[in-house]
Amino acid sequence: MLRNVLGKTFRLLGYTVQYGCIAHCAFEYLGGIVVCSGPSMEPTIQNSDIVFSESLSRHFYGIRKGDIVIVKSPNDPKSNICKRVIGLEGDKVCTSNPSDFLKSHSYVPKGHVWLEGDNLRNSTDSRCYGPVPYGLIRGRICLKIWPLNDFGFLRASPNGHRFIDD
Repeated sequence: MLRNVLGKTFRLLGYTVQYGCIAHCAFEYLGGIVVCSGPSMEPTIQNSDIVFSESLSRHFYGIRKGDIVIVKSPNDPKSNICKRVIGLEGDKVCTSNPSDFLKSHSYVPKGHVWLEGDNLRNSTDSRCYGPVPYGLIRGRICLKIWPLNDFGFLRASPNGHRFIDD
């Protein structure tokens, strides 16, 4: 009797560990569902929108200008942020706020990206904390799932004029 109970307990524990490892690998290397919060990506992503974030792009260095990414926050490593990639390493970016009279520019260092929210007036982004190491990118958002009337691929940046081409 005891042997039977112990056998079932260890079997259940084994399945739990197996499926836990499979789930971890799927979320870490394939992607997952993310609930976005905050106003920094409005109008593209609203507070409480649900999106699908894929992780393959970050592993194969497939992140491009204009992509919306999920990143470990440089200010708080326990939280993630959602921002748009404005510049990749070597790109010249505008580091000033839209309301600034004099515009300042800088180059994105090697191994970093420049991130900004679509809602420039209400976003804490690279204009505050500088370029972000590529290794902090967790995934690229490729699809909005909820609300259903907005289901589909994400639209282009409303701040396309901030992309600088040399």
